[in-house]
Amino acid sequence: MAITVLVGLLSIHTDCSKKKDPQQPGNNNPPPTDDITVWLTTGNRSSLLQKQSSFLSFTSSTNTNPTVEVDSTIAYQSIDGFGYSLTGGSAYLLNRLTASQRSSLLQELFGNGDNSIGVSYLRISIGASDLSQEVFSYDDMPTGQMDLTLSNFSLSKDTVDLVPVLKEILQINPNIKIMGSPWSPPVWMKDNGSSIGGGLQPQYYNVYAQYFVKYIQAMKAKGITIDAITPQNEPQHGGNNPSMVMSAVQQADFIKNSLGPAFQAAAITTKIIIWDHNCDNPNYPITVLNDPGARQFVNGSAFHLYNGDISALSTVHAAYPDKQLYFTEQWTGANGTFDGDLRWHVKNVIIGSVRNWSRVALEWNLASDGGYNPHTPGGCTECKGAITLDGAINRNVSYYIVAHAAKFVPPGSVRIESTNAGTIFNAAFKTPDGKKVMIAVNDGTNPASFNIKYKGKIATAYLAGGAVATYIW
Repeated sequence: MAITVLVGLLSIHTDCSKKKDPQQPGNNNPPPTDDITVWLTTGNRSSLLQKQSSFLSFTSSTNTNPTVEVDSTIAYQSIDGFGYSLTGGSAYLLNRLTASQRSSLLQELFGNGDNSIGVSYLRISIGASDLSQEVFSYDDMPTGQMDLTLSNFSLSKDTVDLVPVLKEILQINPNIKIMGSPWSPPVWMKDNGSSIGGGLQPQYYNVYAQYFVKYIQAMKAKGITIDAITPQNEPQHGGNNPSMVMSAVQQADFIKNSLGPAFQAAAITTKIIIWDHNCDNPNYPITVLNDPGARQFVNGSAFHLYNGDISALSTVHAAYPDKQLYFTEQWTGANGTFDGDLRWHVKNVIIGSVRNWSRVALEWNLASDGGYNPHTPGGCTECKGAITLDGAINRNVSYYIVAHAAKFVPPGSVRIESTNAGTIFNAAFKTPDGKKVMIAVNDGTNPASFNIKYKGKIATAYLAGGAVATYIW
C-alpha cells in the first residue's frame, strides 16, 4: 500500500514575519478599512494558510493586468457551510487521542479563534459507510428474520465514538449543521440480502421511512440535530461495501409515498436532499423533481464530482431555481499530489460548486491513519483524511482546501458577483458582518499578476502557478 506524504505539523499564525513580495503592493502597518488582508497556500507548501505580512491597497491607478471585478450589489445564494464527512473511522481515530489532544484538535478544526479554521458543516453516515470499521445498520437481524416494527432499532454502535465526538464538536460550535446519508438500509429490507448493492424492496418503503424518523429522533435525544438527510449515498453505485442502488423513479416514489409523509406525520423538519451522486447525471434529480408529489417534500439536490462537470448544478438550478444545491463529497487519495489536489479541488469543489449555486462544499474523509484506515472489507483503501492521526497529527491537502473557505466565509454569508480573469478562478462573498471575501486559485503553471476591482478602484495581486489565496477587505 502506498504511504501518504504527510504535511508537517503547522500552527496557523495570525501573522508572520515573511519578507514582503515586491510584486504585492502594501505595507506592514495596520490596514485601512478598504485594504485587503491575504492568506496564502502554495503548491510547493512553502506557505500553508499563512497570513501575509503585506496588505494589498485599493487605488485609482490603472494597468493592463487581467481584472477580477467584484460587485457586492449582485447577490446569489446564501452559504450554509464548508467542511467534511465525519466518518465512523474518523470518529474512532479522534476518540483514541488523549482528551487534551482531542480537545485542542477539535478546537482548531471547529472553533472560530485565530488558530482555528471554522469548519461549519459535517456529513455523517446513517449506519456504516465504507470508512467505518465494520458494516452495520441500526436494525440488523439474523438471516431470514425481519423487524417490521423496528423494535430492535439502536444507535449503540454510533454511541461508542461518533456520538461522543459530535457532542464535543457541538460544545465548540453549537450551530454546526449536520447532514446524514445512508450507504445501505438493513439488509433484510433489500432484494439481494447483502450489504453490497441490491435495491430496497417496495414493501419496506414505509418501514424504511420510519427508520429515518427513528434515527433523527434518537440523535435529537442525544442532543444532536440532523439538519438534512439524503435517502441514499451514491444511488447509482452498487459496488461499495455498504451500498445500494436506487433509480430516480424509485427515489421519487419513496419520498412521495413514504419518507415525506412520515416526516410530516412526525413533525420532522429535517431537509430531504436528493441524488447525492455525480455531476454526470443531472437528469436524475430533475426526474425526481419532475414528480410533484415528491417535489413538495424535497429541499434540494446534492452532488459529487467523480464524473461529470460541476456546471451540472446550474443545470438543475435552471430547471428548479426554487430548490437548493449542495456539494457533499470529493475525496483526496493516496496517490494524489499536494499541488495537483490543491489546485483542482479549490477550483472545482470550493469555487466551482458555489459559482454553480451550491450552499455547501464538503470534502470527504476528515481523518485517517497512515495506512488509510479504518475501512470496511471492500471499502476505500486509498481515501486520505484531511488529517492523518498516526501517533502525530498531520494536516493534509484537504485541510487547506476547506480551510481557505471555512475560516473566512461563515454560515449566512452570501455569494456575490465576481468575474474570472485569465488563469485566476475565484468566488466572492459578503459575510454577515459586511466583510468581502474572495477565494482565488491560479490555475496556470506560470505566476500571474492580476487586479481585484471593487467600487471603481483596483488592488494588484500576485499568485504563483497553482497557488491559492483568500482575500479579505
